Amino acid sequence: MNGRDQQLVVRAVKAQQGEHVNVFAFFLYGSDITRIADISRITRDEGELKGFQRREIREHVNAIVEFLDSGPVLFPNAVILALSSEAEFRNARGSKPDGMTDVADVGTLSIPIRPEGQRAAWIVDGQQRSLALARSKNSQIAVPVVAFVSPDLETQREQFILVNKAKPLPTRLINELLPEVASLLPRDLAARRLPSELCNALNRDPRSPFFRLIKRASDTGDEQGVVTDTALVEAIRLNLKPPLGALSQYKPVSGEGGDAEGMLRALILYWSAVKETFPEAWGQPATEGRLMHSAGIRVMGALMDQIMLRADSSSSPETEVRDSLARLAPHCCWTSGVWEGLGWQWNEVQSTRQHISRLTEHLTRLDRDLARPVR
Repeated sequence: MNGRDQQLVVRAVKAQQGEHVNVFAFFLYGSDITRIADISRITRDEGELKGFQRREIREHVNAIVEFLDSGPVLFPNAVILALSSEAEFRNARGSKPDGMTDVADVGTLSIPIRPEGQRAAWIVDGQQRSLALARSKNSQIAVPVVAFVSPDLETQREQFILVNKAKPLPTRLINELLPEVASLLPRDLAARRLPSELCNALNRDPRSPFFRLIKRASDTGDEQGVVTDTALVEAIRLNLKPPLGALSQYKPVSGEGGDAEGMLRALILYWSAVKETFPEAWGQPATEGRLMHSAGIRVMGALMDQIMLRADSSSSPETEVRDSLARLAPHCCWTSGVWEGLGWQWNEVQSTRQHISRLTEHLTRLDRDLARPVR
């Protein structure tokens, strides 16, 4: 620890969890949280994901500030911090009462106070509350804090996802963070990790028709994304479902993983053919075309299963995919016209279960009919 650092010293209780990870419980004045802890914002630097926290929600923060400034308030919600190993704990001396459950040590915790960006702690849960506490006129609110020692960004992301799993955290934020977490996750989150990894690859790979077209939670506003990652992740998730999912053949019999490169090649093959078949609709925002709209991505993603099943048994899979889409093209209304049999104007297609289901059924039935040999 740098002797020149100013220290914040608090009474704390220390216990251990996991593989000997130190966990502390203590109270701080609300205004002190942002003096010792940084907010690790989610961004990308040359493709590498940095941080994990979403952007500040100004209305939410202002509402909390208004509540805190309304008078004496009860504010028992704990903030969760990750601490670097520079935080120093010293046991307190003294006798222990008879019959005490000895699961934790009592002592003092010293945390360095440093400028923003160099701090020895990071907020894992409670970003909006911490910002509000820092701005409140009531700076003497005692706030409960739970902190664990981990300078490792992956562990911080893991805890951030698990803590926020039951909260209304944006699906897109969780989806983008999942590929960066290598530890064991609950089954529902683990099932979303591989589709999100493939979505990342499609956005970064210059061979991909989606190259730099996918909107992710880390976007700063300068990107040209027109495809919502949530729709593509969901489409890929369904492509992975056995036995008929187009990507299920690349999965192992049990567990995660499999031939990810094979999956990526199949996705690039299929979606490149989609781009070539509908050039006027590709890359267009939802106001100009419905192909890149969430509904279009979900529908064409579902159609991939049926088309790729035929293509895999063909001597020329790429030709089979292109021929299948070419047969369908005259019946599609992504940028103009009315969908035959459905009565929808091209721009009336919405991301509702009913629209996605009916349009998927319509195109898969057409594809089957058009693929039958002419007698």
